[in-house]
Amino acid sequence: MSEVRRVASGSSVRYVAHLPFTASDMSSALIFTRTLVRSLAFLDELDGGEATVSAYVDERGDQQRVFCDLLLDNGRRCERRPGHEGSCQPRGGLRR
Repeated sequence: MSEVRRVASGSSVRYVAHLPFTASDMSSALIFTRTLVRSLAFLDELDGGEATVSAYVDERGDQQRVFCDLLLDNGRRCERRPGHEGSCQPRGGLRR
């Protein structure tokens, strides 16, 4: 496996990685994805707030958001679930 090379921020292009996995139901898939995103939050290149889950790789039109992702005053994003009750709060390391 080749080493990871950093790209200068001025020349970065946005991409989406589609990573199929198995889960028993959508709730389990959302939990898995939240855990995965939070475990990779140290990567500046990752925009975890935009994470979505669909039932199958070919059903990208029916995606469910994983996080609320509302931009907060401090420049962070809300890391609570979509449609949550109460105020938005950053609970980890989601960046804009």
